[in-house]
Amino acid sequence: MIRDARVLRAGFVPQEVEHRDAEVNHLSSVLRPLTDGDPAETAIVTGPSGAGKTCISQFVTERLREEALDIEATYINCWRNYTRFRTLYQILDDIGRTIDIHRQSTPHDELIDRLQQYDGNRTVVILDEADQLEDTSVIYDLHSLPQFAVICITNNEEDLFGRVDDRLVSRLRASEHVRMDKYADEQLFDILSARVRCGLEEDVITDEQLYSIADAAAGDARLAIGILRTAASTADREAHGRITDEMLSDAATAARTQIRQKSLDSLTPHQRIVYDIIKDDGPVSPTGIYEEYVEEVEDPRTKRTVRTYLSKMSQYNLLVAEGTSRDRQYTLVTEATPSPTT
Repeated sequence: MIRDARVLRAGFVPQEVEHRDAEVNHLSSVLRPLTDGDPAETAIVTGPSGAGKTCISQFVTERLREEALDIEATYINCWRNYTRFRTLYQILDDIGRTIDIHRQSTPHDELIDRLQQYDGNRTVVILDEADQLEDTSVIYDLHSLPQFAVICITNNEEDLFGRVDDRLVSRLRASEHVRMDKYADEQLFDILSARVRCGLEEDVITDEQLYSIADAAAGDARLAIGILRTAASTADREAHGRITDEMLSDAATAARTQIRQKSLDSLTPHQRIVYDIIKDDGPVSPTGIYEEYVEEVEDPRTKRTVRTYLSKMSQYNLLVAEGTSRDRQYTLVTEATPSPTT
């Protein structure tokens, strides 16, 4: 049943993208100077979860590398590499400059010096979930080096701007902004259809079922592809010959659970403490969350940073906020509490 499992994976970058021509052209124009040996502007790519931000950024950089031999790209997941050291180390590792660097003892200045001395190919650095960075000065470090072009991906640009140094915020606001909206059901149907054509045998799923997946995903391509992948895996394993409606129903629940667990596993230690406070005490107000958080950690982050944590976890459907800004309270999103679709 499954002809090419790659196209069903969340991180797969297709040869052609659906319904993002304007965004592809915009981001391509931002990076185009690199092909002439000139510096490129920093790009801020924003939009809700599952809007295709990462896919488009990787698609454009791969196209750029096809056009020019002297351009490289590196992808940094800032959920995973949330410290300044981890981010700088990963970039240096990708460009082959980590010889003699010791993770436990090498100072940050040494990493910056190596980036400054780098005289290889111009490199596009994709900082995915850039607002996850505990020390956003790494963006300033890269922004000041002409041999690197930076793409910052974030759900909400204000979550990023609210955490960067004043010396950088004005520059980022003046950067090129590529904004993406949620997909419409028709657009998700086209995305799923393209994956089905490349990845599955013929006649294993109907158009009506694909529309059903699109409706269930509520604009989130990551969820839609996850539902398709889970249902196809079940049908393939059971040698059923086709995907049934019952498989799709089970797959929708399973895909949501998998995505939620992946988001939970990606939380930084401080975010996890905030999450557990709400898990144990919710519903709870932002003030109550922060007061308990400060008591539990030795080096608490600022109120603004904790508010960013809450915003981030809400965007990824781990938390739900109820009430106005004055009486807002947070609770967990659980299997019994449908995830918000706004």
